[in-house]
Amino acid sequence: MKEISKKLTSLAQLDIDAFFGYEEAIKEVDDPTIRDQLTRFREDHRRHVDELSKAIASFGDTPPEFSPDFKGFITAGFTAIRSQTGTMGALMALKSNEELSNKTYSEAISWDMPVDVKSIVEKNYGDEQRHLKYIQDRLETLTTVSR
Repeated sequence: MKEISKKLTSLAQLDIDAFFGYEEAIKEVDDPTIRDQLTRFREDHRRHVDELSKAIASFGDTPPEFSPDFKGFITAGFTAIRSQTGTMGALMALKSNEELSNKTYSEAISWDMPVDVKSIVEKNYGDEQRHLKYIQDRLETLTTVSR
């Protein structure tokens, strides 16, 4: 269980970093509909951390603190800089973040873990897929409108 706990900690940290990336991006989004949806996605990441942290604790390990790690600081900084160009820049930065989250969760569902934990990981992966699709669709719409 120590190995799966370590992997879940890494996954939780990814969600923590994503949460803070969303914090930076949301500040620069001027479209209220998009901003509201991104706020809901940010809260999905918070929920992921809470659920993964409970699973980690159930294995007798300590979940990560709710703060970005070094990679998270870099990601949040990149997102903040990219987002300064407004909604389009914010969505482009979040797209990169969500692609990484999707890739990582896609790999995570193949891990050998208890059924209840696998269910959490699968549900979170579904959220990540939904986040990425929404962002891709908004980018496509904004690109089409600006032509």
